Amino acid sequence: MQWQDVCEHPSLQNLPFKIELNEKGQILMSPVKVYHSAFQGKISQLLPKQGVVLAECAIKTAKGTKVADIAWCSEGRFKQIEQETECSIAPEVCIEVLSFSNTSGEIEEKRTLYLVAGAIEFWACNENGNMAFFDGNGPLKTSNLIPDFPHQVKIIT
Repeated sequence: MQWQDVCEHPSLQNLPFKIELNEKGQILMSPVKVYHSAFQGKISQLLPKQGVVLAECAIKTAKGTKVADIAWCSEGRFKQIEQETECSIAPEVCIEVLSFSNTSGEIEEKRTLYLVAGAIEFWACNENGNMAFFDGNGPLKTSNLIPDFPHQVKIIT
């Protein structure tokens, strides 16, 4: 199965799960809790207004279509991908909100896949809102692209 098939299949519309494809074209579904959605919304609000924020962003990777919880891209990169079914080049920042079902190996793999696909940074938000920032060389103290992004996201302030 290809990502276009998943997007157009009538029985896969409006599912309450995040859907991805693995390298074999198999559908992977992951349930999320309310806190996950709340962090997605808050992180989206905190990202810079210049550029484009993408929720549930489908990215073509070497191991199938992965879906970043949130992504941020420049207007220039957005013009490259805006008409695509899945991003042929990853947005500059790909963000995952960790859930109870994520393993460290899975997140490490997504980080690598997004960076190889063209992301400049990968961010992870844990269940307490603590942010971790990475680029192709490993962990960062803060984001180089968006240096004033907070190290902890609070849903309710």
